[in-house]
Amino acid sequence: MKELCETLSFRFGEEIPVPPEKLQDTKTLAGMAGRRSFRRFTDQPVSLELLKLLAGVALSAPTKSDLQQRDIIVIKDRDVRNKLNALLTGQDWIADAPEMLVFCGNNRRQRQIHGWRNRPFANDHLDAFFNAGVDAGIALQAFVTAAESVGLGCSPISAIRNSSLEVSAILGLPGHVFAVAGLGLGWPAHDKPVALRLPLSATVHLDQFKETDIEEQVRSYDDRRAGLQPMRTQRDETAFGTADPYTWSEDKARQYARPERADFGEFVKMIGFRLI
Repeated sequence: MKELCETLSFRFGEEIPVPPEKLQDTKTLAGMAGRRSFRRFTDQPVSLELLKLLAGVALSAPTKSDLQQRDIIVIKDRDVRNKLNALLTGQDWIADAPEMLVFCGNNRRQRQIHGWRNRPFANDHLDAFFNAGVDAGIALQAFVTAAESVGLGCSPISAIRNSSLEVSAILGLPGHVFAVAGLGLGWPAHDKPVALRLPLSATVHLDQFKETDIEEQVRSYDDRRAGLQPMRTQRDETAFGTADPYTWSEDKARQYARPERADFGEFVKMIGFRLI
């Protein structure tokens, strides 16, 4: 327990007290607290049997109202993988990852059930899309936790939504089914430190949302991260110049200063969702 709290204290930059409860097993908590995103892997493939086992564990995670609106596509066909790699440019590690999965929100199956049962689909609004997307996100996190528990390294790929229409065509996704994120994974070829995070005092709230001193807390986090884990490259120096120091908040501000996935809403409507 002490080691677990020390890991969290390092990650969040503030003391994490040992809870008074006597916990049966903290191995899972320690693995989750010390998790890292890996983007360099050995050449060893991951068997389809293991990927299916991990998918089963992931799909055992919570799902809204037992609707089960999430599917996992395991990419093993080299032609399909090459087509996806061609879309995901700008991140060289993706093509080198031995395995790729795609996590999808699936509201189609629910609508099919209504047709089979001759019942109206009375909730054709934004929540139908939201529920399927959240279900897929929960399954993604559960898969990552399961995969890392057996020694695999993972990194989610949100960039798959940059080309939602093309991805849907490659994967044969029908209406009301959409890719939420990809996941690159394999056996790690290196080690890396635990990444720093914003302090819990900024992101965990008691009873009501509070953002007292949030600017100062972000500034302090910037300083700590720049000192211990500086950003390796500066984003879009042509447009924004060079910053010294180049901080986490500067990087995030630059990232969202450029349009990204501005057509995603139109894509979602095109595949049948009503975003009202």
